[in-house]
Amino acid sequence: EDNEINQEIAAAILNDAGFTTEIAGNGQIALNKLKNSVPGYYQLVLMDVQMPVMDGYEATKAIRSLDNKELASIPILAMTANAFEEDKQQAIECGMNGHLAKPIDVDVLLATLDNILS
Repeated sequence: EDNEINQEIAAAILNDAGFTTEIAGNGQIALNKLKNSVPGYYQLVLMDVQMPVMDGYEATKAIRSLDNKELASIPILAMTANAFEEDKQQAIECGMNGHLAKPIDVDVLLATLDNILS
């Protein structure tokens, strides 16, 4: 997520639900954080689609092509204001595991995370 207000809101929602979060301001930062981590450190990536430097689609494709297959297979959920069916399809086609529309519905977010992480 590149918008600081959205970063703060998402982090607050997730932290209140018991998650630990780290924020990356663009897809390149997200990719680098994941590449430099040990498998299992991150359990899921919430990926904004429209970001500077490297967008969420490019970052997801790069993650999916990592040599370390454990890192490459991390669950990735798109978080975007683009909520049309073709946007959801594009997220799936680039390797994301799902799509959440912004503004975020907290109940849908938490149910989706519970479903993916359990």
